[in-house]
Amino acid sequence: MTKPFILRKYIFVTIFWLVFAVAVYVNFQSSGDRDTAFLQTVVLVVVSFLFTHALTTKLLPKALRLKKMKLFLFQAAAVILLLSLIYAVIFTYIEVESKNQLPPGFGNHIPVLWKGFYMSIPASFLINGSACGIKFYQEHGKIERDHILLQQAHLENQLKLLQDQINPHVVFNILNHIHILMKTDTKLADYLLLKFSDILRYQLYHCSQNLVPVMQDIEHLQNLVEVEKLRWGNELDVKAEWNIESKGAFIAPLLLVPLVENAFKFVCRLPGQRGYVVISCLEKDGILVFYAENSYSDVASYKKKEGSSGIGLQNVKKRLKLQYPDSHDLKIESDNNVYKVTLTLKLSTENE
Repeated sequence: MTKPFILRKYIFVTIFWLVFAVAVYVNFQSSGDRDTAFLQTVVLVVVSFLFTHALTTKLLPKALRLKKMKLFLFQAAAVILLLSLIYAVIFTYIEVESKNQLPPGFGNHIPVLWKGFYMSIPASFLINGSACGIKFYQEHGKIERDHILLQQAHLENQLKLLQDQINPHVVFNILNHIHILMKTDTKLADYLLLKFSDILRYQLYHCSQNLVPVMQDIEHLQNLVEVEKLRWGNELDVKAEWNIESKGAFIAPLLLVPLVENAFKFVCRLPGQRGYVVISCLEKDGILVFYAENSYSDVASYKKKEGSSGIGLQNVKKRLKLQYPDSHDLKIESDNNVYKVTLTLKLSTENE
């Protein structure tokens, strides 16, 4: 794409100066002989090209890059005045001299030069202004493209940072569960180790992508829920419902993990009662509705919240803002010792 773009750029510049040369020649030829008109046109076009080329390819890009447009305005004014002076010389010593013999002595030429100078200022301003306008449009477009690329790179880095925060957190929890079970139930620890290998395999080989099939991500969540159910045992009631209809739907990897983890992390068992966690993940027509509910107590969970390091709901909110700015709805409710999180998300398709 770069070579055709550069080629079009040079073709456009060439056409611009050819049209300018023809217009100048026609204007000069209408009021003089062809040879003089041709000589005037060649000198004027060459000089104009050299000055405007220096102004648009050297001074203007530098001013835009360094944000010194005031300095560029002074430079442009100087170029316009200098070019007007050269036009005056061309007008005096080529056009006037060819028609009328100039009086002897340079002092006698000054009135003619001065007339040619102030008459040439509008033409010089128009030529340089047009060239600068075209170049400014091109440079502004390039700056905008570079800015978009930088924003995209920054967005990707932010998402990678948020995603990397989750991986060690999940790994630490699962390894800690296995370590405890190794002392009490080796068979269960062995089963959890197999689940952990599935979880780790998913994080290593799939989570580097921007989007993953929603079925793979839900399977990963099912493994996490299974690990938590085994860890809590009879101390906690866990109910989970999974229903995904679309096979071609895609989701940002690990987006829902903090919601599942928080449900188990902040679950509260009130005296004389068993705590509970309810998780529901339903998808239909590309719309995913994730719901997590757990028993909750402000007093019992206060210290846990104080120690949380931003991995959790804040992580989810940031990722939703970055990846699903206009296609999600997150609701968080906490009342009557019940904590609820509902996320409605418009999934991506394979063609997006």
